[in-house]
Amino acid sequence: MKKRRVVLKLSGEAFADAELGFGIDPVTVDRTAVEIAAVQREGYEIAIVVGGGNIFRGISDAAAGMDRANADYMGMLATVINALALRDALERAGAECRVQTAIVIQEVAEPYIRLRAIRHLEKGRIVIFAAGTGNPYFTTDTTAALRAAEIGADAVLKATRVDGIYTSDPSTDPDAQLIDELDYMHAISERLGVMDTTAVTLCMENDLPIRVFNMTTPGNVTKAVRGEPVGTLVSAGRAK
Repeated sequence: MKKRRVVLKLSGEAFADAELGFGIDPVTVDRTAVEIAAVQREGYEIAIVVGGGNIFRGISDAAAGMDRANADYMGMLATVINALALRDALERAGAECRVQTAIVIQEVAEPYIRLRAIRHLEKGRIVIFAAGTGNPYFTTDTTAALRAAEIGADAVLKATRVDGIYTSDPSTDPDAQLIDELDYMHAISERLGVMDTTAVTLCMENDLPIRVFNMTTPGNVTKAVRGEPVGTLVSAGRAK
């Protein structure tokens, strides 16, 4: 049987110290790595895309006056730092791991090569994709969708700090309700904050379901990788 292959999207905020809201919290990274390594040992092929918002957010700093392209490149380098921290934690958790970057930094990571990434996955290694797409103006959400399409993944799993997608912002609306399933067009037209429009459209065109879930709840990463119901599923109307 074909092994289930997934792309797990981790935001930079997932690495941050809960109180400070920035930096890298070793306890959080280690806890995440242990869960990923454990479920990967069950035979799943896991690729990871990391953000860099805990260190530098290109789009917000560009809005503050910095050149957008320059700010985005700085954000890409921030994702490399997170990728190296996660690789270290995964290896200490017993998983074999490789980091591939869209910007060549050969002293610390491999360049992104699609066929090599697929081969790593087939050999039972976790692959972390860093530095986004290597181009400014594209988010790490879009990177996750692009890499998932390129490596033939079965799903994109977006790990967040909320339980899934709600009908409105649950932090301001007490009547907000969690949505179990919705289709791509609804997610795009209603601007529900699933992923950016480019990422959702890319997933829709390649029939890649998106699972949005809360990674801070123990066991949720495992459930998402296995394909079990957790959080919100965005698809063409059929679960995968």
